[in-house]
Amino acid sequence: MAAAKEKVLLAYSGGLDTSTILLWLMEKGYEVLAFIANVGQREDFEAVEKKALKIGATKFFCEDLCEEFVTEFIFDGIRANAVYDGRYLMGTSYARPCISRKL
Repeated sequence: MAAAKEKVLLAYSGGLDTSTILLWLMEKGYEVLAFIANVGQREDFEAVEKKALKIGATKFFCEDLCEEFVTEFIFDGIRANAVYDGRYLMGTSYARPCISRKL
């Protein structure tokens, strides 16, 4: 009987970078489970799921974190007037810790 593969949970976006790393991890012998968080972005989550599974992820998880993202991250950023270069909102930067708490 073959030994069970180690599992990796990948924060997956469906883009080039995370799709490439998904395949690379599989080539390294890992079983890859893909996770995407809905933090309010315009995204076809069903298409992202199909892509992850087509590449070879064994499971796909999608979690709605919109309320948590806004109440626990965005509001604090607005209160702190946190912008980059004086004009760019930092929503993507705020999303990372919100997503990582769920991984």
